Amino acid sequence: MAKAKTAYVCTECGAEHSKWQGQCAECGVWNVLSAFVVESAKPAAVVSIGAQRGGYAGAAAGAPRITALTDVLLTAEARTHTGIGELDRVLGGGLVEGSVVLIGGDPGIGKSTLLLQMLGTLGAVLPSLYVTGEESLSQVAARAQRLDLPLAPLHALAETCIERILEQAMAARPRVLVIDSIQTIWTEMLTAAPGSVSQVRESAAKLTRFAKETGTSVFLVGHVTKDGGIAGPRVLEHMVDAVLYFEGESGSRFRVLRAFKNRFGAVNELGVFAMSEKGLREVPNPSAIFLSSHAGPTPGSAVMVTREGTRPLLVEVQALVDQSSLGNPRRVVIGLEQNRLAMLLAVLHRHGGIAAYDQDVFVNVVGGIRVQETASDVPVLMAVLSSLRDRPLPEKSIAFGEVGLSGEIRPVPNGEERLKEAATHGFRRAVVPAANAPKKGRVGEMEVIGVERLSQAIDACRE
Repeated sequence: MAKAKTAYVCTECGAEHSKWQGQCAECGVWNVLSAFVVESAKPAAVVSIGAQRGGYAGAAAGAPRITALTDVLLTAEARTHTGIGELDRVLGGGLVEGSVVLIGGDPGIGKSTLLLQMLGTLGAVLPSLYVTGEESLSQVAARAQRLDLPLAPLHALAETCIERILEQAMAARPRVLVIDSIQTIWTEMLTAAPGSVSQVRESAAKLTRFAKETGTSVFLVGHVTKDGGIAGPRVLEHMVDAVLYFEGESGSRFRVLRAFKNRFGAVNELGVFAMSEKGLREVPNPSAIFLSSHAGPTPGSAVMVTREGTRPLLVEVQALVDQSSLGNPRRVVIGLEQNRLAMLLAVLHRHGGIAAYDQDVFVNVVGGIRVQETASDVPVLMAVLSSLRDRPLPEKSIAFGEVGLSGEIRPVPNGEERLKEAATHGFRRAVVPAANAPKKGRVGEMEVIGVERLSQAIDACRE
């Protein structure tokens, strides 16, 4: 029997090394290499030249062959609704047969609760199995009872060995399989401890193979590190079809489920939930939770319309500008990119004639949401100007648009949908790029002001 070969895998980038070293040669991170036992590959069959010329004579029936894409029959993926609308939205419309979904998030944020609620709804439609490696069956049953879920269609298994899990799954034939969590699963083929790089990688590979061969939809719950990433090898995220993250501010009952990878739907799609005594509850109007309810107009506050996946959202951006006593004034940003704020302040000085080099600037996006698009440029500058002048912006007004380095206001995608969303929520005034403004200058009862230069956006703040 050939001696097992040991490789060393980086937990950050998944790169393999032949020997252990302190620093990963690919990503440069220190102390991230873990041992991984590599199985010896079976020798490939030798193909003669004559076989190559006349076709692969040794090919078995049904072996894969090279096919032109024009000859491939395109079929729409059949989707099954989970009964939770926000989860269906993030998944791209529902469950896809044979898909593997990885859900990560901080401890206690609601990953297990969401999946147990999903199985409680799906149990009457599709046979399902909940595999727990962290809790006992009595704890799972007590949680389901506390959530007022029907216990009859729920089937659970307390096991951590992947071989025994797959053996039970082959016998029960579930259509939906939940593994909670992947870091507790281990395989008999390896001697490493559960949660190590080799165990997580091999267990996930077996589950992925099982999902593709049987058409079972598999959900993997993943622990996160202190940096917020999924614990274990980075290659785990490449093996699955979708990666979802649960986010939420400490002390807040609202939870945001975001898709960071999805082979069957839009990336950065957002689902919003509220944690209650009976579990996670869908939020039908997420824009309402991201807007603060002020008693009156407040300086330093601007409302923007961002777009997460296929959904437009109204988000409040707050800014505080104060005289700095430091030689290097502070630039603190929460929910936006910090380097972009420094660039916007430079553009404001050069093309708007307003300097903030001696001011501390603090910017925050209300609700804990993270805005990753450039449509936030105009509302951020409007909030900064409002705080600097200590004058509130016009009431019931929104803004969006990208600011270029030469002071131009550039259009953003889906401007019409953003304006309709703002008009639906009762806003009466919008400052947007001229290319996004409708020809009539209005959307319903809302006045739309199109601007082409930063100076025009500054003038709109004074009105």
